Amino acid sequence: MTVDDTGSGADGDGRVDPEPAPDSADPGEDPLALRLEGLILGAERRYTPFQAARSAGVSMELASRFWRAMGFADIGQAKALTEADVLALRRLAGLVEAGLLSEAMAVQVARSTGQTTARLAEWQIDSFLEGLTEPPEPGMTRTEVTYPIVELLLPELQEFLVYVWRRQLAASAGRVIQAGDDEEMVDRRLAVGFADLVGFTRLTRRMEEEELGELVEAFETTSADLVAARGGRLVKTLGDEVLYAADDAGTAAEIALLLVETMAHDETMPELRVGIAFGTVTTRMGDVFGTTVNLASRLTSIAPKDAVLVDTAFAEELIRTRDAPASEAAAAEEAAAAEKAGEEPPVYRFALQPMWQRSDLGLGVVEPWLLTRRDGGGES
Repeated sequence: MTVDDTGSGADGDGRVDPEPAPDSADPGEDPLALRLEGLILGAERRYTPFQAARSAGVSMELASRFWRAMGFADIGQAKALTEADVLALRRLAGLVEAGLLSEAMAVQVARSTGQTTARLAEWQIDSFLEGLTEPPEPGMTRTEVTYPIVELLLPELQEFLVYVWRRQLAASAGRVIQAGDDEEMVDRRLAVGFADLVGFTRLTRRMEEEELGELVEAFETTSADLVAARGGRLVKTLGDEVLYAADDAGTAAEIALLLVETMAHDETMPELRVGIAFGTVTTRMGDVFGTTVNLASRLTSIAPKDAVLVDTAFAEELIRTRDAPASEAAAAEEAAAAEKAGEEPPVYRFALQPMWQRSDLGLGVVEPWLLTRRDGGGES
């Protein structure tokens, strides 16, 4: 039977009868895969790319730009598109025609959405459905199990995706509105940190693939949780490395030290090293770019095991916000003056120790500082 808005049917033994393959199916395509596609898309194949572009009222050239930006492969003039594809084209083109988006910005919207959701979809299929579609009875195929599960999960996952997106959009919009001026909305001053697992390449040669995958997943999950809980933003993960950002140096420092401390207590994890820099960064499609990011990466590469290195700008920012003393000598003088005046001495969370200078071909002289917790500073 055909799946529609009224739900689906089942035969006498309670098993769902998947939607039949559309008439436009290529004889070489797997009919079971086509049934699953029809269920997920909620519509039948009706249009070739040319027909879809014409129905949407856009040029074939612009339609191709949008589709490629969304990450869709070229399909020639096969009849593989649905009414939803036409509507999506019409919406993007309508935003351009109304002057709400430039054509270049509309393409960026398509690209950023496509890249983000492609990764999400891959993860859901690889990690989520795989664990739910083991045939419960001999003789059942994985597809027979997958179809009813997808049918049940699809509306719930769709609603959850929209909820999370709205929450993230609200948080991001709030940060932009709080920016000091228009320029800061694009080029912002942030603390940027890299956390890198030491000796990961050697591990890939010794560990089984499944074991290595579990280690990477544990590292990424732990890092993401710590970054989010402390008010930072996880920019991206690169297997053995995570990149995060924070609006202030104190937050970035706390995250870095927590990452090192947490991983050090996990015997299954390699040592960790972290590098942080503070300065102007360019944000684009959820990523961050610029000299500050390059400097943080460089500091990570020279950091000792289970240690955090920061740049001079970051150290100065911690000193300015009184999260760290300018030096231990200065802290001692302040404590003595406070005691003499009968006042409480200042409490600093972090300590900074200047390290050796290095010359970098692309960055000039790099002046790292070793960041640690200060005795009595405690965790915020």
